[in-house]
Amino acid sequence: MSSIVFVLNCVDEWLWGHFLVVLLVGIGLYFTIRLKGMQFRYLSYSLKLAFTRKDEGAQGDISQFQSLMTALAATMGIGSIAGVATAIVAGGFGAIFWMWLIALIGMVTKFSEAILAVKYRVLDSKGQMCGGPMYYITNGLGWKWLGIAFAIFGSLSALAGGNLIQANSIAAAVQGFVDVPPLWTGMALAVLTGVVILGGIKSIGKISSYLVPIMALLYIAGGLLILIFHFDRIPAGLISIVQHAFTGQAAFGGFLGASVMAAIQLGVARGVSSNEAGLGSAPIAAAAAKTDVPGRQALISMSGVFLSSLVVCTITALVISVTGVLGKVGIDGKALNGSLLVMEAFRSVIPGGDGIITLCLILFGFTTIVAWAYYGEKCIEFAAGERSLFLYRMIFCLSAFLGAVMSFEMVWPIADIMNGLMALPNLIGLIGLSSIVAIESRAFFDLLAREKLLVNATD
Repeated sequence: MSSIVFVLNCVDEWLWGHFLVVLLVGIGLYFTIRLKGMQFRYLSYSLKLAFTRKDEGAQGDISQFQSLMTALAATMGIGSIAGVATAIVAGGFGAIFWMWLIALIGMVTKFSEAILAVKYRVLDSKGQMCGGPMYYITNGLGWKWLGIAFAIFGSLSALAGGNLIQANSIAAAVQGFVDVPPLWTGMALAVLTGVVILGGIKSIGKISSYLVPIMALLYIAGGLLILIFHFDRIPAGLISIVQHAFTGQAAFGGFLGASVMAAIQLGVARGVSSNEAGLGSAPIAAAAAKTDVPGRQALISMSGVFLSSLVVCTITALVISVTGVLGKVGIDGKALNGSLLVMEAFRSVIPGGDGIITLCLILFGFTTIVAWAYYGEKCIEFAAGERSLFLYRMIFCLSAFLGAVMSFEMVWPIADIMNGLMALPNLIGLIGLSSIVAIESRAFFDLLAREKLLVNATD
């Protein structure tokens, strides 16, 4: 088993330690320059749209808010809690700085993905909207082979990052809090997942629109309470994040230390896992949204990066920093990592705080699983046809069980590798369609300017 983990870690380090980081950052910077920093100019408007806009008469399967909540269900969860903790344990607090950076430039990448997803979406035989990288690569670039490659990697990534990690983190949290064996947690997750995914995107969107806001507010409120309690330690925490981003972090206690390269690698990998910018998964949900023009839904999708990475991830990182739990050792003699580290941070300040994290991880993790089930289904349907869906659903439910009983050390590198393979064809598609993104964006920004003039005239 240790040799398998070693090989997985080597592949993970090679994939994320080299060209993927350069590609993600490079594409984000390119679109930032070409679209004139639109993620900063339109951030406040995108947040307003995310929570107020309704286009019930427009084409689509779910509301824009439900589309955002489905996308957030797949991002604002395990990646924003356990993922941040694993990044800090392996890459030091400096990893958070690189997570911030990839989020800032990732907002425009997310915008570009969504605008293409809505523009090139199609109706399937059941009258449902289908879209995402496999469609804009195939219909926009004419490269069906690359679209199929994305769909295959996307269906595998749904099984790994969208399922194994979530089930593993939920099982660890439940066992750590109430000592329920992972076997039972895995069986329960497999059954519940099967029940929900049979309802399709409308069922997933409805569930996400109820659960995501509740669990996000619960987690944010608990995190802010801890930060208020340790308010005097926040400046030191922020300084540590910036300083160790460029110097690495020395070993102390149970923490083994981390290099600058490890901070960059883990920050980018976990950042992408958290906000999915460039990954290609969130555009699949964006394509299902009811919207009048592609740019409107693209702005709403962009707001998800801000909420997941720059709000929730930052709260998680600062909570770990101010409570001083990094390097603490569990009853098994190993340094606390992932969800167990965050549970310890909350428990150290809030009585029963580990229970709050357990509840959040269950809700976050489960909504992530069902959201990724939709992503995986759309991918496998594109690659292998509708007849493959039943078998894929069975495999997906089995993966929820396997993730709960697999080792922590194995599931994270598997997920990183699958995410990287999924991102590659999507990033190639974004480069090839960059001119279309620019044309659509300019037309949309001109529309916004005319709408603003109309509102001012009526006032």
